[in-house]
Amino acid sequence: MKKAPELLQTMFDDTFSALQQARQSFDAELKLCEVGTITSISTGIANVSGLPGVGFEEVLQFPGEIYGIAFNVDEDEIGVVLLGDYWHLQAGDEVKRCHHLVDVPVGEGLIGRIINPIGQPLDGKGDLVATSRLPVERPSPAIMDRAPVSVPLQTGIKVIDALIPVGRGQRELILGDRQTGKTAIALDTILNQRDQNVLCVYCAIGQRASGVAKVIARLREQGALEYTIVVVTEGNDPPGLAYIAPYAATSIAEYFMLQGRDVLIVYDDLTHHARAYRELSLLLRRPPGREAFPGDIFYIHSRLLERATRLRPELGGGSLTALPIIETEAQDISAYIPTNLISITDGQIYLSPSLFELGVLPAVDVGKSVSRVGGKAQRAAYRAVAADLKLAYAQFEELETFARFGARLDDDTLEVIEHGRRIRACLKQPEFTPVGMAAQIAILLALTEQLFDKIPLEQMPAAELAVRNGATELPAGVVERLAHADKLSDPDRTAIVQLARDALTAFMPDQESGSI
Repeated sequence: MKKAPELLQTMFDDTFSALQQARQSFDAELKLCEVGTITSISTGIANVSGLPGVGFEEVLQFPGEIYGIAFNVDEDEIGVVLLGDYWHLQAGDEVKRCHHLVDVPVGEGLIGRIINPIGQPLDGKGDLVATSRLPVERPSPAIMDRAPVSVPLQTGIKVIDALIPVGRGQRELILGDRQTGKTAIALDTILNQRDQNVLCVYCAIGQRASGVAKVIARLREQGALEYTIVVVTEGNDPPGLAYIAPYAATSIAEYFMLQGRDVLIVYDDLTHHARAYRELSLLLRRPPGREAFPGDIFYIHSRLLERATRLRPELGGGSLTALPIIETEAQDISAYIPTNLISITDGQIYLSPSLFELGVLPAVDVGKSVSRVGGKAQRAAYRAVAADLKLAYAQFEELETFARFGARLDDDTLEVIEHGRRIRACLKQPEFTPVGMAAQIAILLALTEQLFDKIPLEQMPAAELAVRNGATELPAGVVERLAHADKLSDPDRTAIVQLARDALTAFMPDQESGSI
């Protein structure tokens, strides 16, 4: 039998242990039930008090299953960015902590689906089947984890693949004024990824619902939705959704990149993203800077686009290629947001309203466009003709101005101008008609050999189509070498030029074709 002191000690230990367990369970229960109160609410923003333990970018839950992100974490008050329909919220409503950062579902089950930035389906096909969830904000890969860009991403657009090439893992900016065909270039690039083993993510940021519906309809008609994920925020959505949309889309794309796959992501467009962030920042009373944008506007885009890269083979060798779109005003590419993005990206494709009005589509201004990386990944067959073609086109654009004034020009100058006009005619391309690699190289070689120069301009579309059709007769061995050889061999070049010459025989004037 225990002595009295030992019995008392045992009772004390048991009581103390029970109190400790009760305290731990009480603390856990308290943590789960930590609540605050809305003090004020405005467009897409709520100010909340009473959550002392909340962290930056933590998710908070509001009545009616509405969520928000803790954005301003001050001593007495929290500025929250709302992510849903907030019209029913009012001051005094309770707010709960969720103890995690905002995340998005990822996995194979998202392919072919249309969702919003928080993973809710918008296509009426039922719930998403997700593999896991990833935070929308993730650090970009370390420099030592990246590999050089060495594999081309074919867009199917002749002027881009030849003169402004894009590589897998590159960030190529598309910019221009309104209604100049920026989205059309991105869509053509997505359509051209069929059978290329490249997954696509199209992120619509603050777009009109009718515009998004047209894009989705086009992807569905062309069968591109089978390998595409569409992330949508419309113009009437809260600015918080527009702000997180590109980050959420990038996390979805990164999941596949980490599996060793090649992914293309289109941000359409980052002008709306910058404006949404400016709206949120001004409502949260953050100090405005140039053009009322906050001081960290450069940082929000750089930390987004730095996530696009090509990983080393040891890490799977996957790639994420980014095509951000930005809108300029009155052709001013030196404005604040365009210059920010030009300095972040690896090149830009500039679309000119002047060329658009002249019917030169796609309206790519070759002089103001550049690819700082893609040339390293360009196929040898393109490199064999691209330099001469770009020089000839630049000379033509310089001389074209003098020709418009009716100046008297010598024969050599007239020859340069006529050659340049054929280059421009061949680089024209209708929407949603991507051109294959072999057909592009056949057309470009015919241009460099000046086979089109004697053909009347009004017959150029038919002549170019004849060369494209003729390229389908190239032997499989030649096409394979065009795709993988280190250089364009003389026999292959001769064979392609002869094929183009035969295709153009019917379009030559009588004295050229041999009849009188």
